Amino acid sequence: MKVILLGSGNTATVLAKMIVKAEHEVVQVWSRNFDHAKVLAAKVHAQPITSFDELSAEADICIMAVSDTAIPELAKQLKLKRKVLVHTAGSVSKELLKNSSADYGVLYPLQSLRKEMIVIPPVPFLIDGSSDEVNALLEDFAASLSDHVEYADDETRLKMHLAAVMVSNFTNHLYALTEDYCKDRRLDFKLLHPLIIEVACRLTQGHAVDMQTGPARRGDEETIKKHLLLLEIDEHLQDLYRELSDSIGKLYRKK
Repeated sequence: MKVILLGSGNTATVLAKMIVKAEHEVVQVWSRNFDHAKVLAAKVHAQPITSFDELSAEADICIMAVSDTAIPELAKQLKLKRKVLVHTAGSVSKELLKNSSADYGVLYPLQSLRKEMIVIPPVPFLIDGSSDEVNALLEDFAASLSDHVEYADDETRLKMHLAAVMVSNFTNHLYALTEDYCKDRRLDFKLLHPLIIEVACRLTQGHAVDMQTGPARRGDEETIKKHLLLLEIDEHLQDLYRELSDSIGKLYRKK
């Protein structure tokens, strides 16, 4: 397929690499920052453009890989003919595109993507089109990029986006807080890397609820008290530790 990419950030960059690897062609790259468009276009041998008037008539699909908040305004500027328009957001309805193209939908990569990635991890895609024909096209296209493709309407995709925030953004925030904790106490945070990787890998072997360990899971109140005393100088972290420990305790008391 011939693809136009709108955007030059993390998602656009990784998608561009995946699209080329799957032997599709990125024909054009647009970005609000033309220098950024030129950089990404050069990587995939595409044409950088500055105006929507330059959009190729030969492209099959136009992928709007921009921030969630940028989608409504960008959609207002687009009036496409004979090409499918999709956005890549998990929390934005596909209906925002209905006045921009007769054929529209969503191609949502359920993965944390960074343009600096050297090795691209597996990327599940959730798709949703405005018609059976668009769904068929998106399914074929996504299947060329990934082994994991599922249909998800706006409501389902929003729920999955929430789940993604919880397992990715929230856990990373805990890593950031713990890294600061270690730095303040002259501890080597890198010593925790093997533990982080091991715990994440366990999820491929069973259910998270069965993998839980630690003092809260055991009901070890003495250890919890010692930890809370250590955190007296950091009230925010102490409150978070207490709340998470209480949540773990409540979960397993129900079982």
